[in-house]
Amino acid sequence: MPAIAAEYLPILLFLIVAIALSGVFVGLPVLISNLSGANKPYADKLSEYESGFPAFSDARRQFDVRFYLVSILFIIFDLEVAFLFPWAVSLGQTGVFGWASMMTFLGILTIGFIYEWKKGALDWE
Repeated sequence: MPAIAAEYLPILLFLIVAIALSGVFVGLPVLISNLSGANKPYADKLSEYESGFPAFSDARRQFDVRFYLVSILFIIFDLEVAFLFPWAVSLGQTGVFGWASMMTFLGILTIGFIYEWKKGALDWE
């Protein structure tokens, strides 16, 4: 076996083990589900549960956009928290400028949140 092929042998073994394990962890539950009868659909399993409108209706039908607005607001404020953790860890090195920058960022987000609240984006009817 050439020296270069011997260097790639651990990667090849890792790839084979990863494919085998993913096949077991994905394929085995599907196989067990099919054999045990747990995949038999009925009306409750097929009903809509997230958006509130039927999943198999006309795609051009109008629906309430507030569902998406709430999800966008969640993503915005989730990203805010993602920015707060590194800022808090490095606050000792960034000093007053880092603190002022984050307070400006939080102020802008707070103004946006108040605007959305006043516009009624968080009111669910």
